[in-house]
Amino acid sequence: MYHVYTERDYSEFSRALLGEYTDLEEAKNAAEKAIKEDPELNYIIMETDGHVNNYGELITTVVAES
Repeated sequence: MYHVYTERDYSEFSRALLGEYTDLEEAKNAAEKAIKEDPELNYIIMETDGHVNNYGELITTVVAES
């Protein structure tokens, strides 16, 4: 599963979930479309397999970012 987030000025506080995708190419296309609509946005694509750590937080790996 891939989670696509947008954010402004690389700030985690402005991060917003754009969508969840099962295909990496589909996730990249959605992220690029969001960037074209608002050039001030950055995107982050994170991959997860559903596992959580001891604190209940989802374990993710950054796959791509702008």
